[in-house]
Amino acid sequence: MAQVAASIDNFDRRILEIVQHSNRTTSEQIAEQVGLSPAAVQRRLKRLREQRTIVADVAVVNPKAIGRPMSFVVQVTMERERADLMDAFKKEMKLHPAVQQCYYVTGSADFILIVTAKDMEDYDQFTREAFFDNTNIRGFQTSVVMDSVKVGLFMPVVEEGELS
Repeated sequence: MAQVAASIDNFDRRILEIVQHSNRTTSEQIAEQVGLSPAAVQRRLKRLREQRTIVADVAVVNPKAIGRPMSFVVQVTMERERADLMDAFKKEMKLHPAVQQCYYVTGSADFILIVTAKDMEDYDQFTREAFFDNTNIRGFQTSVVMDSVKVGLFMPVVEEGELS
């Protein structure tokens, strides 16, 4: 990780700031903002994607607009922490479309999930498939999201006062 960070200069950091706000910003617009040519911006973006500094170019969809207005934060505790069982659970969570994020964590729970659903019945169905049918799940605790105060994957790449 440190190797990748070392290869990122202030131009790269500014470009990353811009494309995180909107990846539809053109190379010409970025070039104007950072003081490079559009061709130089394109080369840098290509390198950042090849290095996996930029891992995806996506559209962020409003869950309410597609009928999935409910979100849940779920703490999952495993019965046994064998590597094969943990890997199997990770794989299942990666494949399940309702699971938006899955974190393997320290503390009282083994995993923290962010799950989306149409309604409580839909979430109940998810728990049956993902948890109750899995004999290695000791338990899970669900918090229903009342208000999404901040949702995003924006990474601060420019420290305050670093660039003017």
